[in-house]
Amino acid sequence: MSLVLDGLIFAVGWTHVLLAPYTKVEESFNLHGVHDALMYGVGPANLHKYDHVIFPGAVPRTFIGSVALAWIATPVIRLAAWAGYLNTKFDLQIIVRLVLATLNALALSLIRRGATRRFGRPTGLFFALLTCSQFHYPFWMGRTIPNMYATIPVNLATYLLINRAPNAVKTPHRSLVSVVFLLVLAAVVLRAEVAALLAPLCIQMLYRRQISFGELLKVGLISSIASVSLTVLVDSYFWNAFPLWPEFSAIYFNVLEGKSAEWGVSPPSTYFISYLPKLLLGSLPLSIIGIFIDNRLRTLLLPALAFVALMSMLGHKEWRFIVYVVPACNIAAARVTSVMVSRRKGTLVGRLLFLAVPAIIAANMLVTVLSTKASMDNYPGGEALSVFHQIYPANTTYPPPHVHISNLAAQSGASLFLQLNAPPQYYLQHPILKTDDVHNSWIYNKTENLSASSLSSRTSPFTHLISEFSPDADSSLEKKWRTVKVIKGFDRWVLDKDLLKPAKVLSEKWDVDLVKRFAGLLRVEESDKLWILERKA
Repeated sequence: MSLVLDGLIFAVGWTHVLLAPYTKVEESFNLHGVHDALMYGVGPANLHKYDHVIFPGAVPRTFIGSVALAWIATPVIRLAAWAGYLNTKFDLQIIVRLVLATLNALALSLIRRGATRRFGRPTGLFFALLTCSQFHYPFWMGRTIPNMYATIPVNLATYLLINRAPNAVKTPHRSLVSVVFLLVLAAVVLRAEVAALLAPLCIQMLYRRQISFGELLKVGLISSIASVSLTVLVDSYFWNAFPLWPEFSAIYFNVLEGKSAEWGVSPPSTYFISYLPKLLLGSLPLSIIGIFIDNRLRTLLLPALAFVALMSMLGHKEWRFIVYVVPACNIAAARVTSVMVSRRKGTLVGRLLFLAVPAIIAANMLVTVLSTKASMDNYPGGEALSVFHQIYPANTTYPPPHVHISNLAAQSGASLFLQLNAPPQYYLQHPILKTDDVHNSWIYNKTENLSASSLSSRTSPFTHLISEFSPDADSSLEKKWRTVKVIKGFDRWVLDKDLLKPAKVLSEKWDVDLVKRFAGLLRVEESDKLWILERKA
């Protein structure tokens, strides 16, 4: 059973990668960092070719996660090439994302095993079921946002905190030292907000006398010095600026200078009334109940809740800033669920509690299915570039296309891994990915802020456009370009209210056609997002 549950966690993460293989702009820095590390290596001769030189972003970010992921993925890529599963650069993107999902799944599986040891087998079972039935965490565990790198050491720390006997009062000293080191590493190198999780946890350790202040200070200083040294040495090299500490730059830019407010400001209650319900779904009320029924859960959840409260003090809020509390809340929810199930042979209330468990998981799954379907249709840039390559196969179009990729397309999936017919190719020189004819290489251009008239002018080098503007809405586009394909994208789910009218239902027989119509009670509403355009002769 244990292996089956672990396999379920892995399978759900992989499935989300395969169902939605494209990426968004939030993932681009780390994704392109992996791309460049694979394509160029990490030697100084090729660093000027890295994507961050052209698109540096508002603040520098660490390369440690990207380079580590590239190195871990390399043997998997070699194995895939040997087995015949590596055909294009886009296959590399899928493999890299599967590797990241695997690392996150491994950490979640360790938490499940720790929960089983600490709270019993039913809790471990329901932790797996609740986690896998949710949407956000499984969907994003294979996505290269820095938060999903940071979840790995944070989850390892969570595992060390709970991995002990049911009646054990104190966490082993060695585990506490490792927890502090892992969280300091995550905060210093990957995501600074993890420090807001470490602070209340350290206060709790001191209050419960699990560690002395002197020893905590010693461990914290050593961990901090080691982590800062690591990120400064590595990132100063990749950014060609010494000394550079990316996460400190991010704190200074977003918090001290207040620039994060430019991305929007939300009320202090947003995390509690909006983002936590979205992240946890049915686990939220269960985890709240857990605080009151098991003291072991209180010691696990209080630092997590304090962390969310601290993050609520910042104006700019996103769900990914607090994603680290999801496993802890799911442990608490799983423990409460195991209690609910144990009451099934008792009173009517006990039986109702038992029935509520599959109802909660089913409701989670319904939300997840709808959200996953919407997300699959929400990457028009990736879809457009894939369709573009289908319409214009490599080595059959001459002269080689010079395609302009609009801002929307670049932000919604048109990653460097999808630039199939241009250098760089994979440095391992796999024969399928090797470009033999460098003179027939395509040009993928992502120059920003080009007007429709400049794109259409006689001096413009572009042969094709992936445009976010309809040719019908601009005369210069309509005159100079021919529409080859229109790419649609998700707008919203629409409820067909007519099917719910009693008169409509009663007037028809309950046959196959009516069942099919009810299956379409919810439908996806899409609209045109991108246009693939070809220059007219």
